[in-house]
Amino acid sequence: MSSETPPAVDAHTEVPSEPQPLPEVPAIEVDSSKQQASDDSPEPQSPLTERFTEVEWTAIKAFRGELPDVFAHAYPDDPNAKISPVTLWGVKIDPTSPKDARVSVVLLKFLRARNLSVSEAREMLRNTLRWRELFDLNAAMKEEFPEELFGGLGGIHGHDKEGRPIVYNLYGGGQDLKAVFSDVQRFIRWRVVQMEKCVTLLDFTEVDQTLQIHDYDGLGLSSRDANSKNAASEVTNIFQSHYPELLYKKFFINVPTIMNWIFWAFKPLISANTLAKLSVVGSGHHAIKKALLPFIDGKQLPKRYGGEGDDF
Repeated sequence: MSSETPPAVDAHTEVPSEPQPLPEVPAIEVDSSKQQASDDSPEPQSPLTERFTEVEWTAIKAFRGELPDVFAHAYPDDPNAKISPVTLWGVKIDPTSPKDARVSVVLLKFLRARNLSVSEAREMLRNTLRWRELFDLNAAMKEEFPEELFGGLGGIHGHDKEGRPIVYNLYGGGQDLKAVFSDVQRFIRWRVVQMEKCVTLLDFTEVDQTLQIHDYDGLGLSSRDANSKNAASEVTNIFQSHYPELLYKKFFINVPTIMNWIFWAFKPLISANTLAKLSVVGSGHHAIKKALLPFIDGKQLPKRYGGEGDDF
């Protein structure tokens, strides 16, 4: 599913962008001599780990050696944090025995988000674990959101040709966006819950990313207000900071012409890596089908977008 804040296509879009400064936390010094006990056994492999490069494996092994300290700093009130397993995105990470293919996939996401810098990836993971506790994800997952407000904003529907779950976000006509964004923190909790639900569909063995489609059919400039802007900015930052490398590709469809120009005006400010994941599509079945069918089988694509699949 990624939290930066370059300009988004509009106020209702979370666009992956450059990292924003996180709240200051005590710095952790990197001790390059600290490694896991020598283990010459082969690395557990999966279809995903078999694609890792030698340089990435070197970073993963170094990162694993830092996990006890990462957990200790993330949970300072837990005297057993250094030896207690933590479950992240459905993957159990045991700091005393982290040699696991799925764990390697998760750790590499933090490393890739920080250009394979072990010290920076360690800080990112620590901040993510702290954030999850402060955000109280368990409570958010149990929260009931008003169906009349959030029921029509989209959801998870089908998968792409590589098995990635597809997330649809509908920010266009027919939605009472003023009411949706009237409580910014509630919208943020809802959006994070949607991300968590999507992540549970990833096995981190063959599939470790999502494909997103943001539909702006019927959206007007009058829908943009301070609340929607604040919500989009905060959600973007959360995804970039605490859900790294979970997005495969994001399509913006039925984008109003004026918002299309806004997006491309800020194109020079978006990194090449992020830009490669974004695609702005026009309106109409022909344009949408042309953009989506290379990635989504026609039977999985809803009829409203020119496919043969069931609508949601």
